[in-house]
Amino acid sequence: MTTTNPPALDLGAVQKIRKGAVLVALLALMGAALVTQSVGGVDGRWHEMVEAAGLAMIVFSIVGRAWCTLYIGGRKKADVVDSGPYSITRNPLYVFSFFGAFGVGAQSGSAAIACGFVLASLLIFRLTVAREEAFLSREFGERYEAYRARTPRFVPNFGLWRDTEELTVRPSLFLLTIRDGLVFLLAIPIFEMIDLAQAEGWLKVIALLP
Repeated sequence: MTTTNPPALDLGAVQKIRKGAVLVALLALMGAALVTQSVGGVDGRWHEMVEAAGLAMIVFSIVGRAWCTLYIGGRKKADVVDSGPYSITRNPLYVFSFFGAFGVGAQSGSAAIACGFVLASLLIFRLTVAREEAFLSREFGERYEAYRARTPRFVPNFGLWRDTEELTVRPSLFLLTIRDGLVFLLAIPIFEMIDLAQAEGWLKVIALLP
């Protein structure tokens, strides 16, 4: 039986596909949020607790992603980065993005919606990471394969931690990562408007979610 590998894609093309897929998935989940509501209503204790936890996750995600950028610094196409957060997981930026995805969904006040955001992100990132890994394997060969063999794809192994004495920081990329992360905060006013529309009866609620 003959198997064919997926066609090679430039890493930049993979990133564009990932961003487009994330946008589609998030829009679908936003649609679900329009017609659902957390148990206890928009002013209930559960709603407020989930929102607060989500805000903490968003802040954690923004800080974590910026920390990762200090190490990767635009070197993903030029080198195998295997120190700092990249020593315990091959994709720390994505891991922190999962926290951000939960935080965005949690602004609906529903843990179920928040978990849906995480699941959608995980499915999308699993697909795109496979493309990225194929690119890196072609570029760096055995060195990358050795790194991949010892380092988990997503779930961190803190026992593998190793750091470097010096970092070359690219401020423009660091600030760009923070800017991209701040987009997560747009979920707060968006979901507040949804809550208002539901409270006023402008949007019909068809299901209650935990």
